[in-house]
Amino acid sequence: MAVGEIAGKNVVVTGGAKGLGFAISTLFVERGAKVCIIDIDKPGLEDAVARLGGEEKAVGIVGDLRRRQDAHRAFDAAADALGTVDILVNNAGVYPRKPILEIDDDDWDYTFDVNLRAMFHTTVAAANHMKSRRSGAIVSIASIDAYIPYAKNAHYAAAKAAVISFTKSFAQELAPDGILVNAVSPGPIDTPNLRALGIYEDLAKSTPLSRVATPEDIAEVVFFLASGRNRYMTGETVIASGGIIMV
Repeated sequence: MAVGEIAGKNVVVTGGAKGLGFAISTLFVERGAKVCIIDIDKPGLEDAVARLGGEEKAVGIVGDLRRRQDAHRAFDAAADALGTVDILVNNAGVYPRKPILEIDDDDWDYTFDVNLRAMFHTTVAAANHMKSRRSGAIVSIASIDAYIPYAKNAHYAAAKAAVISFTKSFAQELAPDGILVNAVSPGPIDTPNLRALGIYEDLAKSTPLSRVATPEDIAEVVFFLASGRNRYMTGETVIASGGIIMV
């Protein structure tokens, strides 16, 4: 399913009501797929579905993906709404900032629950759904923070490093079933949350390309990994950082 072949495919995007997730959802809809967004933000979810063109093009499922039962219920509801799921994009996440010596158990649990446990649960749900058809694509959003020591968000960085590790494990286990599992590690992305942190200008100056990524920049990388143009990559994490990380 290259760009023209994405029409008629069904995509689940977690955390797709705003920011990068909404950009990913928009790109798939624009190229002919139908999208189901799973998000905990009901008003934001309803607004996103309307902006994507209504229920002919997108549907929304309210769901908290941090616990297995709720995550599987939400994914199953998405599959019922779409009929079948061809692609899962694990985008839901939070970006906490706290000095490492101040991280308490609640901070730790919340960060890992949203950024890692949710990814694990939805990937298992998607794998169970896709295995019988022996095809499918799963793409998870990691981060360049997985590669860079950063004392202000060490728990976030550790969770995203684990996303990369789980991506490899899932890819190896699901390869015999024809399911490709990959990840994207973005650098800084121009979102309202990033702007609110007051570090936008510094991040732009420290990037070799001299700008922060747009959500659409990263959405294109996700689209490639999920589309039929990717036929032989699995277990990989594509770094899209504007040159901050070069390997």
